[in-house]
Amino acid sequence: MFPAQLAARAEQLLDACRARNIKVATAESCTGGLIAGCLTAVAGSSDVVERGFVTYSNEAKTETLGVPGELIERVGAVSEEVSRAMAEGALENSAAQLSLAVTGIAGPGGGTA
Repeated sequence: MFPAQLAARAEQLLDACRARNIKVATAESCTGGLIAGCLTAVAGSSDVVERGFVTYSNEAKTETLGVPGELIERVGAVSEEVSRAMAEGALENSAAQLSLAVTGIAGPGGGTA
């Protein structure tokens, strides 16, 4: 389902987390859950992957992860600051010790500010 290189990286991440007894949560926007999907496609991932959040809209980022609406308005949804806030929100709303977050523009038509 996923290219071999992505599957190998997912397995490496899971092994590293497993060795440290770390749980992982993902917070995704433009990838729509593909990162969580890649991780959970690895056999045995359930002992590491705690949960995944798909927050495609600005409202979902705010309501689900607690990203301040004023931050999105000030710097835009596609920014390091919002990605960091998404990662922090994933940690605050899960039992994970590590979070991965991504936001961006998924296609040539733009996206939300």
